[in-house]
Amino acid sequence: MNRSEDRELSGVRPPMVVVLVPAYREVDSLGHVLEALRSQTRPPDRIVVTLDPHRDEERTDTLERMGREAGAEVWHSVGNKHKKAGNLNGALARLLPTLSDEDAVLVQDADTYLDPHFIEVTHRKLLQGYGAVGGNFRGRAGGGLCGVFQRNEYARYARDTKRKHGKVLCLTGTACLFKVEALRDVLDARGNGRLPAADGVYDTKVLTEDNELTLALKHRGWRIVAPSRATMTTEVMVTWRDLGKQRLRWKRGALENLFDYGLTRHTFEGWVRQLIAFLGATVSALYVGSVLWFAATGAGVRIAPFWLAFTGFYAVERAITVKARGWRTAMFSMLVVPEWFYDLFLQGVHIRALTDAALHRERTW
Repeated sequence: MNRSEDRELSGVRPPMVVVLVPAYREVDSLGHVLEALRSQTRPPDRIVVTLDPHRDEERTDTLERMGREAGAEVWHSVGNKHKKAGNLNGALARLLPTLSDEDAVLVQDADTYLDPHFIEVTHRKLLQGYGAVGGNFRGRAGGGLCGVFQRNEYARYARDTKRKHGKVLCLTGTACLFKVEALRDVLDARGNGRLPAADGVYDTKVLTEDNELTLALKHRGWRIVAPSRATMTTEVMVTWRDLGKQRLRWKRGALENLFDYGLTRHTFEGWVRQLIAFLGATVSALYVGSVLWFAATGAGVRIAPFWLAFTGFYAVERAITVKARGWRTAMFSMLVVPEWFYDLFLQGVHIRALTDAALHRERTW
């Protein structure tokens, strides 16, 4: 007799996994999301699609019909003015009182497709004592060269996370499994002042609610992890404008989260990474500026052997870190220059985020 059967015969039900899928306009992807959930090696016990009313009522009706036809419960948010975070706060306020501390809640985006072992892998980690377990995502097709760069970036991030045995600064908001006890602890700590105040599990005042919740869990003593086998796919930004808006929100939100929590042992690495990113952007700006100055003045430029060797080493590193995506992608990465321009783009966004935060400019999604 296994442990689950023994618990059921003794009158104690085994831990449940309940999925929350906040949705607004994802008509093209919700069906795939629900199919991926039904195909899990450890199927969820309940699936709840929680809808924010769209100004196009037909779109909302379509999402509701898709959810019900797939066997999911469909809830509607009421009076929500805070997008995804507000939607989830309302759903969690309704859901958590019905669950035990040992149950789990999987929060995932309505455009994210889980690989079949996601729930099995993440739930096993919860049973080992973790408070929250995230995953690693791959970018789906699309977006031209902009999409290629993002898929390479995600592949490198997943490789780095695997090498660090799942240690991450932030649990991805694309899909993350939480222990109910941990979520209740965060709520209690927000209410008694041991964490920044918020109107629910998620802080609706911040730009990056997933990063803020990660910091909240860490400061409450909960362990987090992102196992390498907990994988999924998600959409990439298909235009440079959309990518810039997304990364501006991520980078400014992460910086403001650090300001909210101050310098602690849980934020120290985040502060160090902010400093390194700033220094990297500064060095890049000086380098580009010097090249432009030499070009404009006609001054001679001599390339030292050291920098040629360094560039060759960097090209090999670029290829090795994306080899999981195939040899063509690896060869493309060895060209260095295209991805260097992508890095410059992201560094520019980082400087913009620092400037906006310093000047207290209006936050936008």
